[in-house]
Amino acid sequence: MAIYNLGSINADHFYRLAHLPQPGETLAAQSYALGLGGKGANQSVAAARAGAEVRHVGAVGADGRWMAVRLADLGVDCSAVLELPEPSGHAIIQVDEAGENAIVLYPGANCAIAGEDVRRAMTGAGPEDSLILQNETSAQVEAARFAQEQGLFVVYSAAPFEAEAAQAVMRYVSLLILNEVEAGQLCSALGVTLADLPVPHVLVTLGSRGAVWHDLGAGVEVRVPAFPVTPVDTTAAGDTFAGYLVAGLAEGLSPAAAMRLAAGAAALKVTQAGTADAIPARDQVNAFLAAQPSE
Repeated sequence: MAIYNLGSINADHFYRLAHLPQPGETLAAQSYALGLGGKGANQSVAAARAGAEVRHVGAVGADGRWMAVRLADLGVDCSAVLELPEPSGHAIIQVDEAGENAIVLYPGANCAIAGEDVRRAMTGAGPEDSLILQNETSAQVEAARFAQEQGLFVVYSAAPFEAEAAQAVMRYVSLLILNEVEAGQLCSALGVTLADLPVPHVLVTLGSRGAVWHDLGAGVEVRVPAFPVTPVDTTAAGDTFAGYLVAGLAEGLSPAAAMRLAAGAAALKVTQAGTADAIPARDQVNAFLAAQPSE
């Protein structure tokens, strides 16, 4: 049961600040660090750290070879990661003393991936496998359509949010993941309610209030609370949740159990600074969950 991930790979440049800059304001950073990131890479690492077999489908430039090496070191199969002439994607991440962030993203090689590259990478994939997508690469529609044709469970994280991009892939999606704001924006753009979205399952993350799974066919909701922790850095919390969720579902956990696992992983992530390198391992998450009060 493999998880394929057509996902972005970015170099994350972290600047810790006293507060996020206002328009026209110049601030001196308190610290700087460089790390592996991108929503796709983060989700691949999270799924791999959860124990899943993960094959990343993506691209870097010559400047990004170190990122493919780091992904592989973290347990992700990078045999389908291409090296293209374009510069690698990168992000400028500003984090304030409360752990909130603001991000500027340059897509680079992530948006030079062709549909044929994806189909080639997914040769042999079948109904026992899953595909994860986000809105930080090219070839999303081609990948989702091909995966649906092969019977895969297709998961789309609609972030960074664009209504047109989400609408284009939804017909091929098994599970749509949005945060509360994105869900409202998508429903408003389409002129529908959440229950009318053309997907079997929708998961809406609610930040500190947890998450809710909507089985639209059965009209059933599953709610899981978040775990209270003191945040250090909220960057990649949503990606950690998504990667762990898909890994849990792939190993046969129920939506409720997979969401609880994902919530535990996300809670641990926000207590650590960084992105992919700060995503916790499964044994850490299991120990954290075992220490929580019984429901």
